[in-house]
Amino acid sequence: MKAFLLAGGLGTRLRPLTNNTPKCLLPVRGTPILQIWFELCRQFGIDEVLVNVHSHGEAVRAFIERSKDGLSVRLFEETTLLGSAGTILVNRDWVRKEESFWVIYADVLTTVNLGQMLAFHRSRRQMATIGVYEVLDPSRCGIVQLDDSGIVRDFVEKPKLPAGTLAFSGLMLAAPSLLDFIPHMNPVDLGFHVLPRIVGRMAAYRIRDFLTDIGTPETYQAAQDLWPGLPVDLEKQGRTRA
Repeated sequence: MKAFLLAGGLGTRLRPLTNNTPKCLLPVRGTPILQIWFELCRQFGIDEVLVNVHSHGEAVRAFIERSKDGLSVRLFEETTLLGSAGTILVNRDWVRKEESFWVIYADVLTTVNLGQMLAFHRSRRQMATIGVYEVLDPSRCGIVQLDDSGIVRDFVEKPKLPAGTLAFSGLMLAAPSLLDFIPHMNPVDLGFHVLPRIVGRMAAYRIRDFLTDIGTPETYQAAQDLWPGLPVDLEKQGRTRA
């Protein structure tokens, strides 16, 4: 199975930590974030990964060579940032023949069982499934409204007047039909330009496991304090292979 690991952000809010190190290689309790995601991919049967970067490309390339350990990893360097959906659109031929593929924001840190989320996605037969979780500050997130069957009926990115606290987690499964809903513009963002266009065609998978995004010094420090590490024995969790 294939996954986009979106790591092209500049990490400006994390400076000076990101002056010489890309955000995806910042360590959490000594382990680079990208290495954590590589391990999750291996554990859950994701064997092909595309990592996009904009700055510090050589550092990420060197890390990939040292750390891919059985994964097929391609590095996609963007001279101009394309946006989260733009990266997918430009690389559409890479996933066009897949049954479904992952889109993962690489600055998200989580212990969610990806196998269970994949099984849920397959059972719902929607164009996409997004992971959702409760947040304290919904004005910073993509906020969803669901119907009784768990289908997304509204999606607003960074709303001024949030209608709730259930937010997009940065984890998504999608069918190739999603590609037809990405506008040809630059940059183009999943939250602002794509997910609002597919309401009624995507399911929501509720994440109650540990999950945080690493975007500010405060959330980065919280990750250091709270990150429980990857599960030692995933089989005991009833893991479903992707």
